[in-house]
Parts: sequence; structure tokens; C-alpha cells
Amino acid sequence: MTPVRARMTILVSSTVLSLGTVTGTASAVGLPDDPRPPVSAPAVSASSDRPGTPPYVDAATKKTQPIYDYADALRESVYVDTDLDTDSDGTNDVVAVDIVRPRETDLTGLRIPVIMDASPYYSCCGRGNESEKKTYDENGVIQKMPLFYDNYFVPRGYAVVGVDIVGTGRSSGCGDVGGKDEIDSVVAVIDWLNGRNTAHTADGHEIDATWSSGAVGMIGKSYDGTLANGVAATGVEGLKTIVPISAISSWYDYTRSGGVPYSDDYMPWLGGYVGHDTPACDAVRAGLGDNDDDETGDYTDFWAERDYLETASKVKASVFITHGLSDYNVQTNHFSQWWSALAENKVPRKLWLGLEDHVDPFEFRRQAWVDELHEWFDYWLQDLQNGVMKKPMASVETAPDVWRDYKTWPAVNRSVPVPLSAGKLGALGKGTVTITDDPELTEDDIVATPSEVIAGRQMFLSAPLPVPIRISGTPSVTLRIKADSTTTPVTARLIEYGDAQRYSGIRRTDDSTCEGESTGYDDACYYTVEKLTAQSDHGVVSRGWIDAAHSNSLSNPKPLTPGKWSTVTVPLRAQDQVIPKGRVLGLAVTLSDTEWTSPNDTGATIDIDLGGSKLNLPVTSGAVPTAPTKVTPIDVDIT
Repeated sequence: MTPVRARMTILVSSTVLSLGTVTGTASAVGLPDDPRPPVSAPAVSASSDRPGTPPYVDAATKKTQPIYDYADALRESVYVDTDLDTDSDGTNDVVAVDIVRPRETDLTGLRIPVIMDASPYYSCCGRGNESEKKTYDENGVIQKMPLFYDNYFVPRGYAVVGVDIVGTGRSSGCGDVGGKDEIDSVVAVIDWLNGRNTAHTADGHEIDATWSSGAVGMIGKSYDGTLANGVAATGVEGLKTIVPISAISSWYDYTRSGGVPYSDDYMPWLGGYVGHDTPACDAVRAGLGDNDDDETGDYTDFWAERDYLETASKVKASVFITHGLSDYNVQTNHFSQWWSALAENKVPRKLWLGLEDHVDPFEFRRQAWVDELHEWFDYWLQDLQNGVMKKPMASVETAPDVWRDYKTWPAVNRSVPVPLSAGKLGALGKGTVTITDDPELTEDDIVATPSEVIAGRQMFLSAPLPVPIRISGTPSVTLRIKADSTTTPVTARLIEYGDAQRYSGIRRTDDSTCEGESTGYDDACYYTVEKLTAQSDHGVVSRGWIDAAHSNSLSNPKPLTPGKWSTVTVPLRAQDQVIPKGRVLGLAVTLSDTEWTSPNDTGATIDIDLGGSKLNLPVTSGAVPTAPTKVTPIDVDIT
């Protein structure tokens, strides 16, 4: 595997906190539209019992209360049956499921909903920024469940379930990295929780989930959230809501961008990292490598199986998405295209967008996140009419710890065309400019000296913005090109120039907070983080890549005809950012990008027809001004 910018290591580890991709501003700026103010969580009043209300619900506030003793909770480890035989050993695979639930579910026959985190990471890598792994007692029964979900929600009348997906942890079989087998292994657990499947204990005794109400909510970050997306896309009965955090919506789009690979042999590598080290699983992973079409970059049936957008019309569960706008591990196109697909199906949904990279909101907006999650699960799993769905649909971090709420997202469903001319953004040009591929160019080289001519790069600069603009949605770049080869990668970057304090990442502190109840073997306390800013003179708003031959079809690429004109569209990554008055926008176009993608330079030269090319910018108000006759030189300090 060829890793690119440490992207691959971040997926399998939640502990990386040196997050330096710059996309946001560090101080609040005047917004061009009028968002709603932030919403506070409701206060908790004294308990009030009402006939038919569960004992853990405060009928006055319509909120679950922590009345059950976490230390006395029942802890179980069971094995759910499947009809899979992924390791071809002649025995059906079983899925290891660990459960923490109030003891009252046995003592009084109380039936409660389930919060589930299905993951491949419980044994190999751990969960959360402290890399917590499951631990077991001497009888092999769960003791420590990673993360705060059980500590917080079990006392409030929920069961928390941790699932080792097929081929990982204590489950048998072999995983297929986002494929049907992994998804079906989780569906089997939901079926068991709804009385449609069987399970047994370690000693073989059959066990039923008589304590389960059948209502299941899935939550998880990265791979875990990806599984939630995939399971929801099956339409399985009983799954009422999902909370995907920094999650993948299409594995094709995770491993490549429009035919341009981010790395080679990623799928078998990831399968080996999280899965069982056996000859049978080695063979399964070899099959992943044989079928991933890294050589062509084509979208095939292999990728369609791992594309949850294909079956988004089956989603019945509500969806609460959260994603970092600086996330170049699971990039922002994943949440935006999933969000759009859900909108088409009129799925009830909510969205949080932070400035951060691949980070859980439990780290960067902890108290508000715990409160909102509590309301969300109470509404969708406990049927408590607490008004959470009457709140604004989207919440966006516009500067470190400054959040604004909006009625919808994106703010606009159209893009404003911004014309190009030689060296200028916002003026309609004539003639052509030329780019010859230079694979040695780094991003620092590309964004520096924007006013100068650099071989291998074309830079287009706007005039200073006369008013702030809010970019909300997915930008793209349309280029009419003539190439001397049958294909070439094309890379585009949207940059904003101007001195400012900008968000630069997060850092763990020595302080901690406790969210829920603790025991000697499972505490509810976690370190906090602080947000960092740095003085800089530019920030990258968005990036994008396309293989020119794949521009019109990912599954049936059409080679360019050397010497003839064709149109290529480079999709940039979704963004929501306010660019303040006075900033200058820059559009940088290059060809191959060996820093962010796998080396795939073709040595191509392209001509760009300026009159037939444009930046497509989703802005809520204002516009990119007409470029000046003479561009003012911009000095950039690369540190």
C-alpha cells in the first residue's frame, strides 16, 4: 500500500489529534445571510410519573433520567447466528455481541431500546481518542465497553450493544471491507434484537433478547459510522435511527476521486489490519485486491456493492450526520452526497458540520453533543416528543467554538459561474493557457507565489472581495481542454488569501470531564481538547481530482482524443465557509498530484480554453467581483 498524507492511518485510529488542514477562519465574521442563533438544551425538571410512562422518563420534560444503577447493570456476551460462511470452513459464521443493560430488564420485564456501535476496531485498534478496547472478565463476559455510551445511556433506560462485525474481534469468518457480508452480519444482530434470529452463549445455550423493545439506533465514527450507513441502506426493520460520524457513503469515493486513486491495494490492506490473520481470510483479502480495479480506476460491480448511495432509497431510519469540514480522510463529499440522497427520499435528518478534521464531536463540542444526542435518541428510540425535530436542521461551526444554526443545508442548490481569464478569476477570457504536468510540485509550491508564473500550474486570482461571501455546498471546476494524451489527472484547489488567525487543529489537554456513571473497570471520564489557531496568509478552501477519461463516466471511461477539445469537470469537496471581505480567491489548476494521490503522472500537456472554462461556486449572496485589469501581487509565507 502506498499511504498518502497519513490518510490511511487516521481511518483505523481515532487518536490522531494533529490536524492541520486549514479550511476555516479563527474569528467570527459578519455573515452574508441571517442564521438562527444557537439553540440551548432544555433544562431538566423534577421527575413526574404519568400513567403508561416508563419509570425512567420524566413526563414533564419528556426526557429519560438516570435512575438505574450502572454498577449493577447486566453485562452479557452472546453470539448471533448468521447464514454466512465467509471463511469457507463449512460452518456458519457467528457474530460476537456484547451487551450492557439495566438489571431491571430482568427483574421487572422492562423492555428497552438499543444503542448499537458495530465496529471492526474493538480488538485491533480501540475506539475514541484514548483508543479504548473491550475488556472481559475471567468468564469471557464483557466488562469495559469503549466510549461513554453505556455509562451515560444505560442508567437512562437504554441497552448499549457493541458488535464485532464478521471476521473481526471475537466473531468468526472473514470481513469483506464494506461489502455485503459485513453489512449482513450487523443486520443479523438487529434481526435477533427483533426476535427474527437466534443467538447463543459461549457454552451453547440459546438466548433470546426478550428485554429488547426492537427499536435500534446505530452510532459510530469512521468505519463504525460507515457500517451504520450501509445497514440503513438495507431498510432492515427495527433500525429507527443512525448517527454516522465522519462516515463513508461510497467506498469507491473513499479510495479514489473520479478514477484517480488515493493509494494502491487499500482494501486488502485494511481488511488485514482489522481482520483475522488466517489463510482463509488471506484468500478473501486477495480477492479484494483482484477485484478493486486499481489499475483502471473504474467503478465496477465490486464498488457498487460498497456504494450505499445506490440503495439510499431503502433508508427508513432517521439520520443525524456529523462531519468535519477539514476531513481529508473521509472527505466531505461523503456526507454531502449521502445528505442529498437522503433528501431525495425525504428521510428525517439533521447535520452538524465542524471545522475539525476526522474528529468526533464528543471531542470538539462535548456538552452540546451529549445533550443533543440524548434528545435525539429519546425522540427516535423512546418516542418522546421533545421537539428535537423542530430545531434547525443544520449547525455549522463558522469559527472555533462559534456555531450558527440554519433551517436547511446546503444554503443554496445552485452554483454561480465564475469565468476565467489568463491569471484572473471573475473575468471572461479569450484564448488558451497551457499546463505541462510537473509531478514534483507540492501543495506548498502550488499555493505559494500566486501572482507569479510557475511551470506546471495555472493560477487564477480574483479581486479582493467587496463583501463577505458564504460558500455552502459543493464547488466544481469546468474546464474545456485539449490534451496530447488519452488521459491525465486534473487537480484543482480553491484558496483564499489574506492575513488572519485561522483554525489549525486540536490538541488534547490534561483536563477531563465525566459523562455518565463509572465503575472500577469502566469509567466515564475522558480528556478534553483545545482548538488551535495560527496566523497565516492563506487557507485552502477545497480540493478536487479527476481522471480526465473518467469525467463523463466512472464505469465506462472514454479516452481523450489527442489534439481535440473535450470538457472535464473537477468536483471539489463540499464546504461551508464564510470568506471575509477583503480576501482574494485563487483557483489553482495542476495535473498529477503525488502528494495527495498515488503517483499517476502521464507527462501530459493540456491547453485550457478560457472562454469555455469556469469555477462553479455555491454562494448564498454576494459574488466574486470582476477581476481587475492588473492583478496585485500577493506574498505568501510557507512555514
